[in-house]
Amino acid sequence: MKYFLGVDAGGSKTYAMIADEQGKLLGVGKGGNGNHQLDREQAENSLQQAVSEAIKASGLTRDQLDYSWFGLAGADREADFRILRPIIGRLGLPRTEISCDTWNALRSGTEKNYGIVLICGSGVNCSGKNPAGATYQCGGFGYRFGDFGGGYDLSMEVFRSVLRADDGREQKTVLSERLTQLLGYSNVPQLREDYLDHFRDLPPQIAELLFQAAEEGDPVATGLLVKQGDELGLAAASAIRRLAMEVESFDIVLAGSLLTKGDRAGIIRRAIERRVKQVAPDGTLRILTREPVVGSVVLAMESSGLHVNQEVLDHLSQGKEEQLSWGKH
Repeated sequence: MKYFLGVDAGGSKTYAMIADEQGKLLGVGKGGNGNHQLDREQAENSLQQAVSEAIKASGLTRDQLDYSWFGLAGADREADFRILRPIIGRLGLPRTEISCDTWNALRSGTEKNYGIVLICGSGVNCSGKNPAGATYQCGGFGYRFGDFGGGYDLSMEVFRSVLRADDGREQKTVLSERLTQLLGYSNVPQLREDYLDHFRDLPPQIAELLFQAAEEGDPVATGLLVKQGDELGLAAASAIRRLAMEVESFDIVLAGSLLTKGDRAGIIRRAIERRVKQVAPDGTLRILTREPVVGSVVLAMESSGLHVNQEVLDHLSQGKEEQLSWGKH
């Protein structure tokens, strides 16, 4: 029997999962931030913790793991890999592979080994792979480098919109009252003055206010979510054209908490679809329902030479549901 480790690490949490070649889940582990771009030492500690917990729970030794796949946020360029290879090397695993977390999310969300994936969580990213195996990444480097959105950017957009509404540059919005309440101020002028006097980070959960207000029909909130979807759709369309997939039939996997949990009304999703259908009529949007770490295990299996059929994939997904509560573990 062969055993495989899959890891999915993002800006807020890190998951590790060990399964055998039949897809039976043997052990899981969890850590905090796994993105070295946010905090290198913290990311390494999170990876060590999650992997160690999973190995201990499985009853295996590190040498028994045939292949391990690490899908890591921030694994974008060779400069990142020069940092990440030693970090993963210190885990003491026999055979490993490191990729951006977009690839395990894609593999978790589609039955095919190609397609497009859009991630919108704390940040945004888009990657694609065509049937011939060529890949392309569009974005993933932040606002300055052309991206828009994700929890951090949307929190800033809410903050800006509230200030602009207060001084008359934006229409009135229910976000004003809700943001001041969330941050502990009596009114917008008080909020403005305090933030002018002190540098304070904006909590990414401000984005939750955006979804609530949009579901109630607030035009400012709705407009920001439409812009988010339009920007993601532009990234997907760019990847599709670069990979010459315009006439292909493939899945566009929507991953990240803002797309899989936040967009309950489908505002972002509809905006994405409008953009995608203009360039690839046979592209199909699919919301990721499996944990991305499942895709990491599948990629580890495939890298070892195994063919992962639907039965194995079902076992991996079912095992996750039965043995683990990811939000509480």
